[in-house]
Amino acid sequence: MTDLVIRDATPDDVPTIVDFNLRLAEETEETVLDARIVQDGVRTLLSESVRGRYDVACVDGAVVGQIMHTREWSDWRNGDIWWIQSVYVHPDHRRRGVFRRLYEHVRQQADAEPGVVGLRLYVENVNESAQTTYRRLGMTATGYRVMQELL
Repeated sequence: MTDLVIRDATPDDVPTIVDFNLRLAEETEETVLDARIVQDGVRTLLSESVRGRYDVACVDGAVVGQIMHTREWSDWRNGDIWWIQSVYVHPDHRRRGVFRRLYEHVRQQADAEPGVVGLRLYVENVNESAQTTYRRLGMTATGYRVMQELL
């Protein structure tokens, strides 16, 4: 996909990122999120870069995909691990290399930033297609299961 442009997300992208995040939650978890909370969360991340960042993929100026990463300190590795999150590609642009380009962009950013020691993401256990894609990009499954308590 040669006409794809990857760039930093800006405040002008907030409505699209919110829409994509709402779609992502519905598609992957059958969850309906509160749009206002998501909007506030996206705005916070964009204004506080220490928390992480969004990058967007554009075709003819329109956002067709997104990727976010946040930071986790690893004392075992004495460096930051970037967690890839909120990955979404509009259905009209799937299977065209958009995610691959977004991932490669984040990977290049991580390589260029001293102290970044790895990339991680979580994926639904039943999402074999995504797992295959991630393996093709060089990622490997870990022996860990993600657990949570949301407050």
